[in-house]
Parts: sequence; C-alpha cells; structure tokens
Amino acid sequence: MTQRRFSQPANTRPAGLPPRLGAMLYDGLLVTAIWIAVTVAHLAFFRFVLGQKAEDIGTLGVDIWSLRLLLVLITTLFFVFFWQRGGMTLGMQAWRLRVQTLNGEAISLKQSLVRCLTAWLSLAALGIGYWWVLFDKHRRSWPDIASGTQTVKLPRH
Repeated sequence: MTQRRFSQPANTRPAGLPPRLGAMLYDGLLVTAIWIAVTVAHLAFFRFVLGQKAEDIGTLGVDIWSLRLLLVLITTLFFVFFWQRGGMTLGMQAWRLRVQTLNGEAISLKQSLVRCLTAWLSLAALGIGYWWVLFDKHRRSWPDIASGTQTVKLPRH
C-alpha cells in the first residue's frame, strides 16, 4: 500500500517543545474523558454482566489489570487512529502540528505503534523523551527518533 503524501509547505519546520506540550495537554484532557467513559463501561460490565457485588469491584487482580490493559489499548488506538487518519490528533490540530515520515508522508501502522510504545517509555522516564527536543539539533523527541518520523509545525494559512 502506498503512503499518502502530505502537502509540504516550504516553511514547515520541526516542532519545538512548547507546542508539543500544549498538544499533549489538550490530548491529555481528551484521553481523560475517554478513560472515564471506558472505566464506567468496565465497572458496569463487572457489575451487571458478571454480577459482581458493587463493593467487590476493583478488589481482584483481574478487575484492576483488565482495566489497566483496556486503558492502554484504548489510548494506543486513539493515537494510532488519528496519526493514520491525517497525521494529527485533535490536540495537534489545535497547535498546528503533524507527525509524518522524513519524506513528508503519512506514517505507517508500525511507525504509529513504535511511537506509542516509545511515548509510554518517554513519559515513564519523567518526560525525558520529550525534553530531548531541547537537545536534539533536529528537534526530535524519543518517539520521533525511534519511529523514524518527525513532528512538524505547520504554517498559518
């Protein structure tokens, strides 16, 4: 399958840290809302489908780990969907950022998954993977480097 090529304005440049953090905050709010909905659905499933007592929900390992796994999966799907769709999450659209290949094309599924995995690791390392943008001469974060992608700032229209 051929990858879709984005229109490449001449003044597109690597995204700096402030707009990346702004997009992350915006997306974080969206993901939090999704997490709340998924958690409610998860609790309802255990309560009404499996018949677990209300006071027992969340006390068993299967309750806790299934929810954690579900939240990671839903979050990954959120980012992969938007990156595959147009290179932008909703937060990235607000900050005029786009993730793309080094050739200006839509990223592949594999690149999206590598970005997600590396993003989780970057956040687990106290955000160092994103602060890396300040030290990299091409303004790349760990997810950019690991996936062979770039995050660019789009010009105003």
